[in-house]
Amino acid sequence: MSPLVPFLAGAVVAIILIVVVMRVTSFRSQKPADLAGRGPAFDLRRHLSGPILCEGVIYGPTGKVASRFVADMEGSWEGNTGTLQEVFHYDSGRVQDRYWKLTLGNDGTIRAEAPDVVGTGQGVVEGPGVCLRYRIKLDDEAGGHVLDVVDWMYLMDNGTIMNRSQFSKFGITVAELVATMRPVERRAAA
Repeated sequence: MSPLVPFLAGAVVAIILIVVVMRVTSFRSQKPADLAGRGPAFDLRRHLSGPILCEGVIYGPTGKVASRFVADMEGSWEGNTGTLQEVFHYDSGRVQDRYWKLTLGNDGTIRAEAPDVVGTGQGVVEGPGVCLRYRIKLDDEAGGHVLDVVDWMYLMDNGTIMNRSQFSKFGITVAELVATMRPVERRAAA
């Protein structure tokens, strides 16, 4: 038997072990049930309503900052159906308009749709946390790739929402977003 065969077999076993450990211990291994009863209840109709200021950072595949942004958001709801309008202002000067349609189930489930989301995102609200999983198609200027997204929002005791999202392709994390979302006072008409 060639000495290369045991080496390759060992490499395959090592890769499988690394993947299993990452799936069990990483950000993606979190479950909504982990947050049950651990803080204020996240009510999307309340906490994603009205004007919201979002400030964040996007990290590239090496962990270095790839982009910074400030976004103005506006949430509105009719019953269990809501919309979230987003206008992102990136440090490069680029401006991006986004739009979400969210539908809440009576069991805490969420359906999320957006023009750049492939299919329908699925999520769940549990205690102070919201988890959404979806596939997003990047703009052509960003390569046009379709990425898998795990998006967690955590409601803090003061009403601020901490958002952490990981973007992956073929199971490999290629970007991460960390942001805060805070309600802002509606400006009076001039």
